[in-house]
Amino acid sequence: MDRALYPDDWDEISAGIKFGRAEGRCECAGECGRDHGVRCPDRHGEPAADTGKTVVLTCAHLDHIPANCDPENLRAFCAPCHLRFDAALHARNASHTRALKAAAGAAPLFNLEVSCTL
Repeated sequence: MDRALYPDDWDEISAGIKFGRAEGRCECAGECGRDHGVRCPDRHGEPAADTGKTVVLTCAHLDHIPANCDPENLRAFCAPCHLRFDAALHARNASHTRALKAAAGAAPLFNLEVSCTL
């Protein structure tokens, strides 16, 4: 999470979604790819329905843009739902990072000199 991409009041916005609107319960209704029925049953601080581990509620941006904090773009997700929801984004970011690391120090493919004559 690059904190610089989020608004200064992100903690308050996030808490309002997680503990105000969602009342401490995961709002995932299948956005993560799992069939929860109507809504994921997990609640913050309680044992998760499927693993028994303590649930941590997070706040997800549906469009993956941290600056877009419109309430319609935000969902309170338990950590597993949030990770599954963001899996494709994480895979793209990891691929990009691997490509950058692989290219580090490599000679350029072309040595282009730009000249402009009229």
